[in-house]
Amino acid sequence: MKLSFKQLIALGFMLFALFLGAGNIIFPPYLGQQAGTNAWKAVLGFLTTGVGLPLLGITAIALTGDFHILANRVGPRFAKIFPIVVYLTIGPFFATPRTGTVTYEVGVSPFLSEQLRTSPIPLLIFTILFFLLTGWLSMTPSKLVDRIGKIITPVLLIVLVILVAKGFITPMGTPWQPIAPFDTQAFSTGFIQGYLTMDTLAALVFGIVVISGIKEMGITDPADITRSCISAGVIAAAGLAFVYISLSFIGATSPDTIGLKDNGAALLSAAAQHLYGPFGSIILAMTIFLACITTSVGLVSACSKYFSNLIPKLSYQSLVVVFSLFSMVVANVGLTQLIQLSLPVLTMIYPIAIVLILLSFINKWFGGSSSVYVYALTATGFVSFFDGLKAANIHIASVESLLGYLPLQAHGIGWFVPAIVGAFIGYLFRSKEEKTEEKGAIV
Repeated sequence: MKLSFKQLIALGFMLFALFLGAGNIIFPPYLGQQAGTNAWKAVLGFLTTGVGLPLLGITAIALTGDFHILANRVGPRFAKIFPIVVYLTIGPFFATPRTGTVTYEVGVSPFLSEQLRTSPIPLLIFTILFFLLTGWLSMTPSKLVDRIGKIITPVLLIVLVILVAKGFITPMGTPWQPIAPFDTQAFSTGFIQGYLTMDTLAALVFGIVVISGIKEMGITDPADITRSCISAGVIAAAGLAFVYISLSFIGATSPDTIGLKDNGAALLSAAAQHLYGPFGSIILAMTIFLACITTSVGLVSACSKYFSNLIPKLSYQSLVVVFSLFSMVVANVGLTQLIQLSLPVLTMIYPIAIVLILLSFINKWFGGSSSVYVYALTATGFVSFFDGLKAANIHIASVESLLGYLPLQAHGIGWFVPAIVGAFIGYLFRSKEEKTEEKGAIV
């Protein structure tokens, strides 16, 4: 039995909606405005980490079957710790709360009086309602494909098309000169900003949601599950690319009309009002709400499913309540603070996730030896750890000076060459281990 074309589209739409959350909408237009005439280079870098890597992540999970199985190739201790770090980061600590905060900042705050905007009460009330809805929708994960893939996503796509169409038909202006660092490092800056979407980490998390959805459709053959999961990933990636390119174009052409803005939320709000008048704020509010609620549901569902399997005493439903409440509390920290807190953590763990995913595709080349994974990820983790400290404004001059000699370090991907060297060293140890085993067998 295989999924029909209609079922595949619904599955792909569901995955697209799960990916398309807060960061996916507010970061591209800001990137486009800052990059100006270099926007196409910045967008290419953003697409690499914001679309290409998540697709590879979904494919890696489809081929291995589970995030835990993939992580276990490094070792049992890593398989216990790293997935927990990823799930908590992409879930209740950062990404899930951000969905509620962004929805409020972009979709609700513009309609409030100046006095209410400065009060913490409206945000508190809104996040309570937002995460109550998240919890209710997450309680029945078997209905996610029907609710999100067949109903919410088509509506979201229609609203998105309405939002960006006029920006292409009647551009607001022409791009300005790029602002540093986009003037000299457009691609690499876009590459690093793609981290902020958290979609590569989300791919590792959402894999379990997609595979569960496929199984609930009656597909049991592992090969068919893998093909369906990869197909859904391709559909979702195409949708994300459309959104990123469109919103980046709006941002790049906006300065003549609305001036430079401090963040993507303010930029989108001003652009929507210019393009559609008062109705533009309503369109934008609908877009943000639909995008963020689907991502919130997907994250809460995935985290609850993972931790209920990890700790059988905790039921899925009870964890949905816990994660929804916790996310609601964290959401009231505020959008700017959440982004500031998340960047150092993402800088530390994102490269590790990337290298883990890339190694999974050449696993057969080195016989799945754990030493290759261990040495590659250790080298990656060493560099990314100090990059994360630097992102948190914690500077260790001697180490930063040493890392400055690494190729590509100036572009934010200094971990890349150490990862390759580490994998090669691990491969040499693997070869040595094999020879030792062969000698033992002969004796």
